[in-house]
Amino acid sequence: MRIRATVAAVSGALALSALAAPAAQASGDAASRADIAKVREAAHAASSDKAAFSARAATYDEPYALNVTFSNFKIAKAIKVGTSNRVTTKVTYTLTHGADVDVTALGFLTDPFLYKGSFAAPQNVLIGDDFGHCKATSATKATCSGTIDIRPKDGELLNADAGTWKAGAWAIAFNGEDPDSDDLDMAEVGYAEKGGLGTTKVQRYSKLTVNASPEPVKKGKTLTVTGKLTRANWETNKYAGYTKQPVKLQFKKKGTSTYTTLKTITTDAKGNLKTTVKASVDGYYRYSFAGNTPTPAVNSAGDFIDVK
Repeated sequence: MRIRATVAAVSGALALSALAAPAAQASGDAASRADIAKVREAAHAASSDKAAFSARAATYDEPYALNVTFSNFKIAKAIKVGTSNRVTTKVTYTLTHGADVDVTALGFLTDPFLYKGSFAAPQNVLIGDDFGHCKATSATKATCSGTIDIRPKDGELLNADAGTWKAGAWAIAFNGEDPDSDDLDMAEVGYAEKGGLGTTKVQRYSKLTVNASPEPVKKGKTLTVTGKLTRANWETNKYAGYTKQPVKLQFKKKGTSTYTTLKTITTDAKGNLKTTVKASVDGYYRYSFAGNTPTPAVNSAGDFIDVK
């Protein structure tokens, strides 16, 4: 089981040692997250470049700069995360490498990651359960895929984490070295890492309800339409009212397919909605929230009103 990342800066570069829980084996290799963290920290400790791993020559306790670059990074525009269920998002990217790099070797590993804040000093980091996989498309290029797996119930997110995250990827070539050995020769291990490859939104899943009454209603009489806008609270693992948010009341006439906006109202201190309208014809009432960076858009189901 993974735990929420408590990240730290090592020589100004991204450190993910707090994500050292074992991951599933990749391509038969016995490397774990702890092994990856060991190589990463050695690379960062050897680097004087605050933005990324520098390409200086390796010594006995430093991995060398692997001849790998990352491009064409693709991820969903938004990831909606509730209070309990694991959310898995697929990631793809292109890996370009030197002729001396064998992406099919058992000791070659790569993985995407998301980070909140700056690459040099991230506030949080998200990874996948398994390492990524690559398929060679030429002698120097490969198409790679991986996942970002988020478990809100395990405390991986704080409410403040909602919003825009940046994406990165890393690659390691162990070149026959045993990653779990105390005698691991870092000089034989290659490492590359890059941040700022893309962005996505990690959002607090939202819910919206509606209820129009009385039912049925006489034509021209007043309808009261209530509802509630809530969103996931990642710190309590419950849904809570989303306060002071603009929400549209919409209507769709029976037999038609399009909703039209009647008015916009604002949620109260508990996320509640309440307004009135005059009943005219049979149809459906719903509330619609346009969403924002930390919270996705959501529509309530339509509530049908029979007008007599």
